Parts: sequence; C-alpha cells; structure tokens
Amino acid sequence: MPIYLPPISRRQFLARSLAGGAALALHPRLFAAEKPADLNSWALLADPHLAADRTMVVREVNMTDHFTAVARELLELPQRPAGVFIDGDCAYGSGQLDDYRLFADLLKPIRAAQMPVHLTVGNHDDREHFWEALPEEKAAQRPVADRQASLLRTEHANWFLLDSLEKTQATPGLLGKVQLDWLASALDANPGKPALVMIHHNPFLSGNMGLKDTAALFEVLRPRKQVKAYFYGHTHAWNVGQDDSGLHLINLPAVSYAFTAGLPTGWVHATLQPDGIKLELRCVDQTHKSHGQVTQLRWRAS
Repeated sequence: MPIYLPPISRRQFLARSLAGGAALALHPRLFAAEKPADLNSWALLADPHLAADRTMVVREVNMTDHFTAVARELLELPQRPAGVFIDGDCAYGSGQLDDYRLFADLLKPIRAAQMPVHLTVGNHDDREHFWEALPEEKAAQRPVADRQASLLRTEHANWFLLDSLEKTQATPGLLGKVQLDWLASALDANPGKPALVMIHHNPFLSGNMGLKDTAALFEVLRPRKQVKAYFYGHTHAWNVGQDDSGLHLINLPAVSYAFTAGLPTGWVHATLQPDGIKLELRCVDQTHKSHGQVTQLRWRAS
C-alpha cells in the first residue's frame, strides 16, 4: 500500500480548521471537491520549507504565502488532480515539530478537496517529527522499515517514492543498500508499466552535494527499461534533462525560494500519457517568463 495522506471530508476539515484556524482562508475553494478528477493529472511540488513562524521570510520569500498560493491554484483547477506529490524538505531548517504542524494544517484544504497527498523527506526534514505531526504517515505499513518509501500504482505508470534523508541539515543524501534492494525487487515485480522514481536529492556522480549513492541507484534504474524518469528537488531549480540511456532527469522547482535570483518558484502540473508525460511549469509569480512553459517528454523504449 502507498504511504500517503488520504482525503478528508468537509466535516473533518471544518472541525480541524476551527481547532487550528490556519486553513479557513481557503474554505470557499472547497467546491473543488465537487469537480471531476483527472486520473492522469498530478501536482508535483518540492521544497516548501515551511516554518512554524508563518511570517518568516527567507531570500525575500514568505514560505507560507508561497505554499498557500500554490494550494489555492490547485483548488482552482477546472479538474482536480488525482493526487499531489511533495518531494521533500517539507520543513524549514531542522524539521521542528511545529513546522510540521503548520505543514499539516496548510494541507487540509487540499485533502478536503479530495486530493490525496504523497510525501517524501529531504535533508531539512526530521523523520520522527514528520511522523509525529502526520499520524497517518506514522501508522502506515512501510516496504522499508524506518524509511518514507512507497509504491503507488496508477493507470499509466507506477510511482516509486524513496527516502534520501541521511542526516538532518546535512546537504548530501543517501538511499542505502536496503532501500536500493527493495527498489530493484519492486521494479522486477512490476515490469509491465512505466516506472517513475521520485527522490528528494539530485543525482550526482562526483562529490557529495547530491545523492551519495547515485552510481548504485543508476545501476538499478538504467538496465530496467520500464524506468522512464527520475524526479528530484533539492537544488531549488527547474530543469529537464536526459542521460545517455534515455532516462529523463526532472528537477522540480522549489515552492519556497530559489537559490539563484530570477529562477522560477512554484510547481509542475504533470499529465501522464500512454507513451510519455506532459509537464507544465506553474510559477508562483505568474508574470515570470517561464510561467506556463510546457515540456512534452516521450518515454525511452522498453
């Protein structure tokens, strides 16, 4: 079973919002729950870096405002996505418990609009605090003990979500042999459908600023031709590339802030197709020159 935050009812939303107060500003948008779902449509987010202090500003960005703007746009879509992926660094800094309490509160309108949320963790997360604030995640059965890993099967692809958190507030990440062995086994057990892998850390074949065991990961991914794409965050930059094997490498933009001035922040609206995927960049600043940019990818041959 995938590890995820399931949708909640409007009654649950109202009860929880009245208790916490934070999410009520988006309550009128809940009519999104009555919209038809596009089962091939997915919202891809990364690096929200939410802090318990909702007024905190980093690099001239209020992270709460950015996340709320993205959530509002999700709720205003003409068709609701089948689900939302958030690829790590959910919390700011060192992953304090109150950061995740705010994160959980800001997710309520999305979940009340009947969009399940699928989560990974990054190097600014604290796994135990993450699980404590999100009891559905803590109680879920895991394919890899003590890791936020999961497999989600959908019509056109299987999503494999992996946990690259090695040490909170240490920049590089690590999957480890146990998780890589599970990934290889799960891929071999599901050969007949495109496989999409999502990890917080970026691939890095030298040095240690990204995923330290990138080479071992690619030994799993490249020969298994059903693997079509590796999605990651961490770098706070939007980029789409491809390696020599035809594997697509998709760097999701940060919801929060960019490390380099002028780069877009926001999310990606992904539409799965039988032989590929359409990616539309959605910027928080909708006057940004890259807002609405569409990239069409065709999967490598199996």
